[in-house]
Amino acid sequence: MKIMTQPAQAKAGIITAAMQRVAELEKLPAETIRAGVATGTIVIPANINHRNLEPIGIGRILKTKINANIGNSAVASCPRQELEKLNYSVRYGADTVMDLSTGGNINEIRRSIIEHSPIPVGTVPLYEVLARCGTVDNLTEELILQVMQEQAEQGVDYMTIHAGLLRAQVPAAKKRLLRIVSRGGSILAAWMNKFDRENPFYTAFDKILEICRRYDVTLSLGDGMRPGCLADASDEAQFAELDVLGELVSRCRAADVQAMVEGPGHIPFNEVEMNMTRERERCGDAPFYVLGPVVIDCAPGYDHITSAIGATMAAYSGAAMLCYVTPKEHLGLPNARDVRDGVVAYKIAAHAADVALGKPGARDRDDAISRARAEFDWEKQFECALDPEKARELRAEALAERDLPPDHGHGDEQFCTMCGPNFCSIRISRGL
Repeated sequence: MKIMTQPAQAKAGIITAAMQRVAELEKLPAETIRAGVATGTIVIPANINHRNLEPIGIGRILKTKINANIGNSAVASCPRQELEKLNYSVRYGADTVMDLSTGGNINEIRRSIIEHSPIPVGTVPLYEVLARCGTVDNLTEELILQVMQEQAEQGVDYMTIHAGLLRAQVPAAKKRLLRIVSRGGSILAAWMNKFDRENPFYTAFDKILEICRRYDVTLSLGDGMRPGCLADASDEAQFAELDVLGELVSRCRAADVQAMVEGPGHIPFNEVEMNMTRERERCGDAPFYVLGPVVIDCAPGYDHITSAIGATMAAYSGAAMLCYVTPKEHLGLPNARDVRDGVVAYKIAAHAADVALGKPGARDRDDAISRARAEFDWEKQFECALDPEKARELRAEALAERDLPPDHGHGDEQFCTMCGPNFCSIRISRGL
């Protein structure tokens, strides 16, 4: 049976159920969503085999989405822990998750994540390819296609492939301080260097498109040359790959396959806007999916903050989806608590940009919590918070310091513990 992908239907003038749902969530006309999917400026990652999926739209004109990376390594984590990370991601507001597992039973972990995830699930197929073949020496085009076919059949909604990193770009990476920090990019560069052949994801791109079209899988065109430090930002290698990604976007659109483009990385704050603009120009305004960017290199343990600063600017300047960074970035595999911290930091970044851009309904939550503060309605304030649990925890802690019960003053206390009754500005100004 021939499957009509979301772009194919959109080009035919059809508003699918997924498009209609996205329109409702975004508070936009359904025709706006259909037109965006038809031109490729909006993607709806929704594999036909992901049965329990709540569809979302990703695009510059829509609310900024965030992704949470989960997944094990060869030395840490287990299936139960990965489901806990998934639950934390969904609970605290991630719009998508990526399973980046590199060890153990990758297939079983991914199957379980897809089965339990109501949000789109992404992968990097190359990780499973390398786990199966053991070394770069054994990597083949045939194995790449086999793994992608199996993951697509399993229900993966979008796949990151580093198809834009070509042999001709590798010498430019040698000039860098950190060379290639992308795992996928480094694996492919090593393979191309060893065999003196072109990137197999690039040479097999038409076959990859066939797989994606069969299951309506969205391609996330990865940035294998993303800078891993400020010293390597916005350089020859990064932008050479971006030009190739623009070519691949055009090929995806011609084949009725959805595509988004991944971006940096580590970028000085003053270069973030330029990077977003360049992607729009080179890639036909394909949804830009960015990691951070991290705007300083010297704050390990706080990279959820250093990157959220860059992420806010990125979203304000046109990025469509933000890939979170956790406090463990550069230090270790994140646990459930790190996932929570990363997701909330990025919800803040995305929300700040959406408010500034005036996206439909973006400020409703802020106005609601402000009204609740004016009324000293603590429960409503908690409900409106991006992280209600954290707000409750801190409120309870403040009450405990006064030897008061956790529910004290809910509904009748007309001041907070910071100011007290005599210095509460809201209470005082009520009489104006």
